[in-house]
Amino acid sequence: MLEKIKSAIERIDQLSKVKSLRVISHFDTDGITSAAIFSRALHRWGKKFSLEVVKGLDENYIANLSEKEVLIFLDLASGSLDHLKKKNTEVFIFDHHEIIQEIPENVFMVNPLLQKGDMVSGAGVSYLFAKTLSVANRDLAGLAIIGMVGDLLEKELSKTYDEILKDAECVVKKGLLLYPSTRPLDRALEYSSNPYIPGVTGSHKGVMELLKDANIERKDGKFKALYELTEEEMRALITAIMLKFAGEDKTRGFIGNLYLVKLFNKLEDAREISALINACSRMGYSDIALGFCLGNKKSKEEAERIYIEYKQHLMYALKYVEESEKILGNNYLIINARNNIKDTIIGTVASIISHSPVYSEGTIIIALAYNEDKIKVSARISGREGRNVREVLNKVVIQLGGEVGGHPNAAGCLISKEHETVFIEELKKVLDVGLMKVQ
Repeated sequence: MLEKIKSAIERIDQLSKVKSLRVISHFDTDGITSAAIFSRALHRWGKKFSLEVVKGLDENYIANLSEKEVLIFLDLASGSLDHLKKKNTEVFIFDHHEIIQEIPENVFMVNPLLQKGDMVSGAGVSYLFAKTLSVANRDLAGLAIIGMVGDLLEKELSKTYDEILKDAECVVKKGLLLYPSTRPLDRALEYSSNPYIPGVTGSHKGVMELLKDANIERKDGKFKALYELTEEEMRALITAIMLKFAGEDKTRGFIGNLYLVKLFNKLEDAREISALINACSRMGYSDIALGFCLGNKKSKEEAERIYIEYKQHLMYALKYVEESEKILGNNYLIINARNNIKDTIIGTVASIISHSPVYSEGTIIIALAYNEDKIKVSARISGREGRNVREVLNKVVIQLGGEVGGHPNAAGCLISKEHETVFIEELKKVLDVGLMKVQ
């Protein structure tokens, strides 16, 4: 993949002398950190460019892109090749998503799935570009770690990420995957949404009872942060939380590595920062998220304010899901939130639910929310093993028209609101037929 990146650098360098560069990135955490890394690298390289952060791509958007510019896509566009081949300009894609279309002649793609390299996130690919360009860009490694965590690729680290972790001087500690691990434990538990802990999340009383059960007490008037707990305290806390759930595999997804990176001269939990960046974009403030990643202090203040508001929306959404009627099948759950949950956070809601031990390994979580005249659909797999949710959605969407993006364990699509009933009925058929085949 590094040889491919070197070729991309040479071609971009040549093309930038006759055309301006237009960088387009996805609006989630991985996309924002990709944009921050790439734009900083281009700026240091002395290249002039424009930057745009988008929710996604469609045929009309691509058709309206200027052909007087070199188009550079970060963390997206692997599923839009049929539209991009119509553009009479050079296209570069730095991505890590699945490719199901033939790569056109005008598209230069850097993707670990193509180059048979270690799986890395979009931010990881952008960081490798930046570091190949100049070793001075190693100070951007922390953003690559945040992007990695944002795209849930931290569970099985590759050699490539081992190197990025070293470049970032990241502190890694094994423990309960509760963020922020750098804040007082009582606050972290009360606002915990991933994992969502019944009777504890959103309840100060529930938090106090849990900490009492774990025999964890205040010290100097406040609770320790998660990363400061002793091994004995960590085990006691994990045991107390596990007792809140029923099921065979109670430890699934709860234990792993905590990643602490330095931002604004302070050690921060990469998961918390990932959530904050994601929150800003989901609330419509991608520019603030980008400014935060680039070290702007004013953006940091704004981002923290937006994050608090976002968590309030998220708590409402989770409460709605808990209390609302759902379609529960054998090994799948469909949540049709309609106008009750913002389309920009429905994917986050699906992810949180998929990480809850309430649902067994392999359960497919599919959540829907209205987006004007369309419906945003987000699909997630509970645990690490199960059906390819991208293929599940594709089998339904291909009949209705539309495109599916994402990964085998996390995918999404947009459908017309008029297809709501048909989509759900066809989805249930595909899920039920797939289950019969598995059995």
